[in-house]
Amino acid sequence: MIKFIDDLAGSIYDILKFIIRSISYFVAGMIIVAVPLYLVVWVTGLFR
Repeated sequence: MIKFIDDLAGSIYDILKFIIRSISYFVAGMIIVAVPLYLVVWVTGLFR
C-alpha cells in the first residue's frame, strides 16, 4: 500500500512539475518575443 501511495505521489509531482515548467517556458517565450517587438513598435512610432 505504501508503494502505491509513493507511486501516486510521484506521478502527481511529475505532472504538476511538467505543467509549471510548460507555463514558465510559455511566459518566458512571450516576454522574449513581446518586449523587443514592443520596443520596435515604440521606436518606429517616434519617427512618425
